[in-house]
Amino acid sequence: MTSVVFLWKPEISKLHYDLVYTNTRNREQFSMEVEPILPGKETSTASASAANLCYKTHGMELDGLDYMYLQYARVWIPDSEEVWKSAELIKDYKPGDKVLQLRLEEGKELEYCLDPKTKELPPLRNPDILVGENDLTALSYLHEPAVLHNLKVRFIDSKLIYTYCGIVLVAINPYEQLPIYGEDIINAYSGQNMGDMDPHIFAVAEEAYKQMARDERNQSIIVSGESGAGKTVSAKYAMRYFATVSGSASEANVEEKVLASNPIMESIGNAKTTRNDNSSRFGKYIEIGFDKRYRIIGANMRTYLLEKSRVVFQAEEERNYHIFYQLCASAALPEFKSLRLGNANSFYYTKQGGSPVIDGVDDAKEMVNTRQACTLLGISDTYQMGIFRILAGILHLGNVEFASRDSDSCTIPPKHEPLTIFCDLMGVDYEEMSHWLCHRKLATATETYIKPISKLHAINARDALAKHIYANLFNWIVDHVNKALHATVKQHSFIGVLDIYGFETFEINSFEQFCINYANEKLQQQFNMHVFKLEQEEYMKEEIPWTLIDFYDNQPCINLIEAKMGILDLLDEECKMPKGSDDTWAQKLYNTHLNKCALFEKPRMSNKAFIIKHFADKVEYQCEGFLEKNKDTVYEEQIKVLKSSKFKLLPELFKDEEKILSPTSATSSGRVPLSRTAVKPAKARPGQASKEHKKTVGHQFRNSLHLLMETLNATTPHYVRCIKPNDFKFPFTFDEKRAVQQLRACGVLETIRISAAGFPSRWTYQEFFSRYRVLMKQRDVLSDRKQTCKNVLEKLILDKDKYQFGKTKIFFRAGQVAYLEKIRADKLRAACIRIQKTIRGWLMRKKFVRMRKAAITIQRYVRGYQARCYAMFLRRTRAAITIQKFQRMYVVRKRYQHMRDATIALQALLRGYMVRLKYQMMLREHKCIIIQKNVRGWLARVHYRRTLKAIVYLQCCYRRMMAKRELKKLKIEARSVERYKKLHIGLENKIMQLQRKIDEQNKEYKSLLEKLGNLEITYSTETEKLRSDVERLRMSEEEAKNATNRVISLQEEIAKLRKELQQTQSEKKTIEERADKYKHETEQLVSELKEQNTLLKTEKEELNRRIHDQAKEITETMEKKLVEETKQLELDLNDERLRYQNLLNEFSRLEERYDDLKDEMNLMVSIPKPGHKRTDSTHSSNESEYTFSSEITEADDLPLRMEEPSEKKAPLDMSLFLKLQKRVTELEQEKQSLQDELDRKEEQALRAKAKEEERPPIRGAELEYESLKRQELESENKKLKNELNELQKALTETRAPEVTAPGAPAYRVLLDQLTSVSEELEVRKEEVLILRSQLVSQKEAIQPKNTMTDATILLEDVQKMKDKGEIAQAYIGLKETNRLLESQLQSQRKSHENELESLRGEIQSLKEENNRQQQLLAQNLQLPPEARIEASLQHEITRLTNENLDLMEQLEKQDKTVRKLKKQLKVLTKRIGELEEGQMENISPGQIIDEPIRPVNIPRKEKDFQGMLEYKKEDEQKLVKNLILELKPRGVAVNLIPGLPAYILFMCVRHADYLNDDQKVRSLLTSTINGIKKVLKKRGEDFETVSFWLSNTCRFLHCLKQYSGEEGFMKHNTPRQNEHCLTNFDLAEYRQVLSDLAIQIYQQLVRVLENILQPMIVSGMLEHETIQGVSGVKPTGLRKRTSSIADEGTYTLDSIIRQLNSFHSVMCQHGMDPELIKQVVKQMFYIIGAVTLNNLLLRKDMCSWSKGMQIRYNVSQLEEWLRDKNLMNSGAKETLEPLIQAAQLLQVKKKTDEDAEAICSMCNALTTAQIVKVLNLYTPVNEFEERVLVSFIRTIQMRLRDRKDSPQLLMDAKHIFPVTFPFNPSSLALETIQIPASLGLGFISRV
Repeated sequence: MTSVVFLWKPEISKLHYDLVYTNTRNREQFSMEVEPILPGKETSTASASAANLCYKTHGMELDGLDYMYLQYARVWIPDSEEVWKSAELIKDYKPGDKVLQLRLEEGKELEYCLDPKTKELPPLRNPDILVGENDLTALSYLHEPAVLHNLKVRFIDSKLIYTYCGIVLVAINPYEQLPIYGEDIINAYSGQNMGDMDPHIFAVAEEAYKQMARDERNQSIIVSGESGAGKTVSAKYAMRYFATVSGSASEANVEEKVLASNPIMESIGNAKTTRNDNSSRFGKYIEIGFDKRYRIIGANMRTYLLEKSRVVFQAEEERNYHIFYQLCASAALPEFKSLRLGNANSFYYTKQGGSPVIDGVDDAKEMVNTRQACTLLGISDTYQMGIFRILAGILHLGNVEFASRDSDSCTIPPKHEPLTIFCDLMGVDYEEMSHWLCHRKLATATETYIKPISKLHAINARDALAKHIYANLFNWIVDHVNKALHATVKQHSFIGVLDIYGFETFEINSFEQFCINYANEKLQQQFNMHVFKLEQEEYMKEEIPWTLIDFYDNQPCINLIEAKMGILDLLDEECKMPKGSDDTWAQKLYNTHLNKCALFEKPRMSNKAFIIKHFADKVEYQCEGFLEKNKDTVYEEQIKVLKSSKFKLLPELFKDEEKILSPTSATSSGRVPLSRTAVKPAKARPGQASKEHKKTVGHQFRNSLHLLMETLNATTPHYVRCIKPNDFKFPFTFDEKRAVQQLRACGVLETIRISAAGFPSRWTYQEFFSRYRVLMKQRDVLSDRKQTCKNVLEKLILDKDKYQFGKTKIFFRAGQVAYLEKIRADKLRAACIRIQKTIRGWLMRKKFVRMRKAAITIQRYVRGYQARCYAMFLRRTRAAITIQKFQRMYVVRKRYQHMRDATIALQALLRGYMVRLKYQMMLREHKCIIIQKNVRGWLARVHYRRTLKAIVYLQCCYRRMMAKRELKKLKIEARSVERYKKLHIGLENKIMQLQRKIDEQNKEYKSLLEKLGNLEITYSTETEKLRSDVERLRMSEEEAKNATNRVISLQEEIAKLRKELQQTQSEKKTIEERADKYKHETEQLVSELKEQNTLLKTEKEELNRRIHDQAKEITETMEKKLVEETKQLELDLNDERLRYQNLLNEFSRLEERYDDLKDEMNLMVSIPKPGHKRTDSTHSSNESEYTFSSEITEADDLPLRMEEPSEKKAPLDMSLFLKLQKRVTELEQEKQSLQDELDRKEEQALRAKAKEEERPPIRGAELEYESLKRQELESENKKLKNELNELQKALTETRAPEVTAPGAPAYRVLLDQLTSVSEELEVRKEEVLILRSQLVSQKEAIQPKNTMTDATILLEDVQKMKDKGEIAQAYIGLKETNRLLESQLQSQRKSHENELESLRGEIQSLKEENNRQQQLLAQNLQLPPEARIEASLQHEITRLTNENLDLMEQLEKQDKTVRKLKKQLKVLTKRIGELEEGQMENISPGQIIDEPIRPVNIPRKEKDFQGMLEYKKEDEQKLVKNLILELKPRGVAVNLIPGLPAYILFMCVRHADYLNDDQKVRSLLTSTINGIKKVLKKRGEDFETVSFWLSNTCRFLHCLKQYSGEEGFMKHNTPRQNEHCLTNFDLAEYRQVLSDLAIQIYQQLVRVLENILQPMIVSGMLEHETIQGVSGVKPTGLRKRTSSIADEGTYTLDSIIRQLNSFHSVMCQHGMDPELIKQVVKQMFYIIGAVTLNNLLLRKDMCSWSKGMQIRYNVSQLEEWLRDKNLMNSGAKETLEPLIQAAQLLQVKKKTDEDAEAICSMCNALTTAQIVKVLNLYTPVNEFEERVLVSFIRTIQMRLRDRKDSPQLLMDAKHIFPVTFPFNPSSLALETIQIPASLGLGFISRV
């Protein structure tokens, strides 16, 4: 038998098909991927899917599921250790077989014997594809092993602790804190259907909350399970969910009080047991009350069956209640000194268990938490100390000891310390209490007796008293908690949370276990009835014939316990008997029920026990202690003693004891249940109150249980079953035995059985069609899906009883879905075989063609090779012959050449020899002649030299003799005077000549008087020459003497030198020898040095390369650090901006909250209409819409209003703004005062001018006045500059350096503003200089009349002055002019001095900077290279920051100066023009002609339309009403220009500015802002309205910037637009207010679009199949998608894209800025990505390969939309990156280490928790996909353990990116704007 399986394997980049050929005989497998088939490994087909695939019916039809037991099918068999063990059939099962041949998973084979009676087959195992389902009812086979295995796989492998089982949530205690209870998880589950998300306690809580709101019916959540299973924690999480989602109806924080009740109740009602460290020893039912808006208003708590016996007894390894150990741990506190407490081991009631400490728990710290919770719930410190006093008294009472007198009496030692302390604490008399502890009072009809009691009875009475005190204190605390949680308003509905003990069975079971199991029987009955009722409702809803389902009814067991003559009745009866005992009660039980009730049995080996068959298990109860615990006997005398206590709290505990029907029957007042059956308290019979405290515990518990059941039956229940996975509290450890026990006990398996008894599998027609479309033929597919499914099912399943057709669903019997899956797999297998057959044939044909072609090719090449070989043979033969020919010829020629060469050589040798002989003879003759010639010449020369030498010697002797004689003569002459005379003959001649000249000169002296001086000079000169000659002669004589001496010395030196030369020559020889030796050594050394140098060069190059690489790495590292720091600074800036916007958001919310509270106060008289409106959970605590309508009437109100939301903004934004705002206000006031002073001076000048009208006008006074004005202007400018400098210093102290860093955006903006302001300042300086020059020209024109030296003009002026007054006045004018010039000179001198001082200061600062730089350089040189680079970079950053701050100071200084100069210049220009006009009127035409005055050229504006709109003050409200409040955005957007309201409002502001009316400007802007807020508050849910006003608010803000007059905003203006700038007011404050308003509108816009998109995202992005047929539909359980709400329209991806198109078109129609549209689109895509990813992380059914493909396609469609709208650069695509990576993670391979590495590198936008969560949730949709192994997930975790990311699982879907409003100037000219009549603004006129 051969079967073929078709496998579809998903890869990250491609899809390929694996064709697997399986032969069942030899189990061979071949895998193929487009390549030829390769042999693969053997694969196990021991799975249910494989068994199904290999099965062929062969036409057989078997009853039930017998036909599924074929070879390789997997089954479950019982096992003693693992409860159930998986096995595989080796052989097909045939009807009648008694044995099954099985193979276990470990390979062991065995024979499984069937029960011969029932012949029941072992349960089948579900296919692997269904393992790990969220809902157990989705399994094909519903039975115990399938449930157990599914829970184990989810708990161990996937770390999932919650699983649905129909309507039950199964919760397994992980014994580990899991991050699945945060507020983000709460928000994710809020508003979701129960089946849409993964199982969770929050899903159950949301379902209860939703049904309460939808059905207006009270709800209950029943949390059960045994001790340690996590019941209390589950109940706490459910209450936390309600507190978070619903919020509180008042400001009293009721939800906090509800949660605060848990620590109190845990401390007084929880204790450590062997199974749980924090076991609840009582049951509680908490009713959480809600008002009509479904907000928490209060709560009420009921308690059941407190385990009082724990107060006096604890088993081994257990503890008493926590509060006792908390007291002992806090005994050292000063307030507890009076309690006289000690260690827990010192008290009998706390040391019996021997385990006073719990690991990881600090009792002292828990005591602090308990006291804080008491304080929060309104229990005062006095009452708290009273409670602790009573508890301490109980501990001391336990230490009271008794001494026996005899067998029937006992006594207490006198002054017994424990009893003394007890009496002191309780405020009772010692003697009285001591007496009644050892005695009791017996009352008969006639007399009263006091009887002593034995020691045992006294101890029992003491313990009973302690238990009674503790029980009453417990009830008192519960009552006070209920009072604190009591609702102040009428309760509309409630949700009850029941935290009650589960079914218990121990080795020794007593009265407590009996009551607990009795309560569980009642709850199980209610559960069964509810499940049965739901099944019945489902069948009736679908109109399916209803047949009764046999389910377990435990009413007989309940009757056995509570019916007449039941166990409780017999127990109460025995308690009333005088000598009743446990033994007699047991005998009554045996006599009454044994052999009469099948549920009651007697143990074989005991007569003091009985067995009851409960729904979960048989339990054996020991009768010992039943009567005592049921009676709970407390002697009345002891109670009376306590009631007489002086301690006020103690009598209060027993005061209302007679009035209480049961300790837990108190109900909250003011609550009216919504159900038809009201909960009524039991009525007390007359005369019963006085003896009520004598009611037995069993009777009280039965009454309270009946009351609880009435309450639960009046509500809609929701079930949570808590499972304890192991007894050792190990995290994520699963004990199958313990789990099965609890599953049987908690009713989960009963739910499965009830579901399996009917039609457990249910499919909608569309789901069935999608899943089994492959089984249908094309002709079977009809337009009617329902009819199509009917036709197909009738063909597939012949037995019509196996299915039923409902209105919307198809119902299947158990196992039928598995059968359909088998048929579907068969069809797929057949298709796979066909595909394999076709592909294999194609491959074989392709292989044959390839082989044939290869054979032909080989033949061609072989034949060619043979032909080439033959041709080569022919060529070689021919070549050989040719070689032979040439070789023979060569040999002959060689021989001939050899003989010829030998002959020639012999001839040459012979001839040469003969010639050489002849040559040698001739050569010898020639040489003999030469020798003879040379010898004869030598002899002649020798003779000549001897003769010449003799002659010369004779001559020398004669000459020497003559020379000696001459020498003697010379020596004699040298000594005589004649010698000197001969030498000085020339000198005497010269002297004589001079004497003659002197005589001649004496003769001519008288005639040449004038030339005497020259002669004297000549004489003196000649004299000096002579003297110098004499001196020179003397010197020459001395030199001659010296030369003689020198000659002698030189001769001596020559002799010495000759000797030295000889020595030197000898030394030279030695030195040369040494030099040669040294040279040799040096050459060797040089060669060695060269080698070393080469090595050093290579090392140097290597070091240089390393240094270069290190420098490059350091540079790159520093660059990266710089980039990272820049990014960090940008992130910090965004964070600050986001923080500011959040604060602004919160501020607006609080303001609206304030307004809402005022409205509520005003509407308190009116009664609200009843109705249901549930607030969305995510906005439950924020009902307001973030708008406010506060009126601003004064200028000072604005800064005060802005202070609160701006406290935490960055200093550059808000602190700077506030200081500037304050300072500008002061400057405006100073400006106003200066202006008033100037007006007063003008008025004074005008009055003086009026007085002097009779006199002719004097230009000097006018000039003085103008100069005075100019001086005032300059002084005011200087003052403003100084103030701005001070302001700048104050600002720089508070500026954040990171905001002003060179890379920051604010830095670039400031530089641009600095440049523009500098240019503007230069222009203004030129204007001021022009004004000064004009004034000076006027002075120069006036001065000729008064001061010039022109005589005619001066005479004319003097003649005109007829009296001294005019002359004096002219003199005064000149004097003032001189003063003016002098003051100008002084001012210039001062300015030069200031400049000099500033330059000196700069020089000094430069010196300091130079010194500092040198110090830094010296420090840096001492550092290592890396630190040096880092220090230099740090220094450079510091320097640039300082320069940046200086530039910012200059910028702000120049900005302020320019603003003030602009304003002052405009005002002064206007006034100067007016004064000139007045002066020109007072001057006659003649004077104008006579005086050459150049007029001041000040341009004036034209009076045409300036783009302003005028309105009256009283029309302001009408303007706001028509333009803002009643304007319809749709009409404006379609018919008018975008932003028209903003333009109209700005034009009105311009006119108010033109009028210089600050009140009008302020009023209009305030009304506009408040009007926009009112509109948004009224129609804030309309996207068009919010978008329209966001666009207009931004346009209004841009207009205020564009026409502010600031250079930075005027770059793109036309000259005409520059003329329209505001002239009088700086509206920077209101620009900030409008910016804040725009931020609020943007946030509201985001909320609106989020509310619109939210319902579409999950359905469109996840659930809808955009690519049809890719996603398979798996069998689902009871939890359908629409379990909680009615069917709604299904949203698709097209719906989302249409909505995005709608948003985009509306924003474009409203003229919204493109950058702002990009930010909105980015926010929308972030919401889509975050919501989709969060749902993906919480939905196991969505984590599959096909769903990843769908998500990738959907994301690509969104990206295509971005491309169509040209929004790819908006950053929206990046927000989808986590979703894209999650989809890729679903599609990639997840097997090997390489896959793990690829996943870690790919998923950088996902956190580790998200990656692990997706891998854990990954679920195969069909049999061919593989699960992710646990080892692979562990590998991923190990690789990602060093990644530092957020531990948060879900993305924050409520996150809003900080918004910015880039400046966007408008090119529209204001004067061209026309106001349409449709706006109703006829009262506005154009100016």
